[in-house]
Amino acid sequence: MSGVISGFTVIFVIIAIGFVLGRRGTLGAEAQTVLSRIVFVVATPALLFDALATSDLSTIFSEHLYVGAATAFAVAIIYLVIARLWLKRAVPELTIGALSSGYVNSANLGIPIAVFVLGDASFVAPLMLFQIIVLSPIALTALDLSTARPGISRLETLITPFKNPIVVAGAAGLVVAGTGWQVPDALLQPIQLLGGASVPGALLAFGLSLQGVRVLQKGTSPRRDIALASVLKIVVQPLLAWAMGRYLLGLDGTELFAVVVVAMLPTAQSVFVYASAYGRGMVLARDAALVTTIAAIPGLGVVAALLA
Repeated sequence: MSGVISGFTVIFVIIAIGFVLGRRGTLGAEAQTVLSRIVFVVATPALLFDALATSDLSTIFSEHLYVGAATAFAVAIIYLVIARLWLKRAVPELTIGALSSGYVNSANLGIPIAVFVLGDASFVAPLMLFQIIVLSPIALTALDLSTARPGISRLETLITPFKNPIVVAGAAGLVVAGTGWQVPDALLQPIQLLGGASVPGALLAFGLSLQGVRVLQKGTSPRRDIALASVLKIVVQPLLAWAMGRYLLGLDGTELFAVVVVAMLPTAQSVFVYASAYGRGMVLARDAALVTTIAAIPGLGVVAALLA
């Protein structure tokens, strides 16, 4: 349990710093928008390229990948169906809500918890790569196409997703990893430095977004969307991971504990960065990330008591 607390403490401290900076106006009125754009256009693509270009892609095909991918898709589809039929949301908001339901905080929270609680960071690596390689491009393509300006040509529609910096960086990283080319240090080190700003930048931007607002405020926050995404994230996804791991893959002990812990990780702040970049679903992403982060603390404690 101490590992869980340590992992969450790191997140809350950086978010709190962002909140204080926003409250004091230290960075100016447009700080959150500018920082989110920097993270989206520069830092996250750099982190993505570095993670993929220097990875062994053969190591991601494991039980942890299968469980993570299947449960992420499952809760995202459940969210899409319910939110579309019941809440009548448009595609951009549906996309952000689906990400809030299944896109776990695998980097800045997943890695510390994997190290402190599970004793091995590799438990979270397959899901992290799946989200980078598969989930993000699908969601960003949906956002690109659903927020495209009226009158866009068919050719522009086809090429729009490939102009997205995260998609481009992911594709480039996969090419480098697949070919085995070693990126020269003179090029890789600046990319690594920029990528190092992604996680703290996203957390600071998230903290800045909390200034002057009330989470789950009536009339502003889409409470039903957030409740749906949060229940799917913290309750349904871990239960699906446990059932799939236990009965379909025959996992037990540490392996079963690991897939459930990873599935219960809260919504990633990356979802808020994506929402900010497109100007859609920002409150949903912000509030869902905060609610699931708080709810995951006792949730992970329960999982540890039952399965550890």
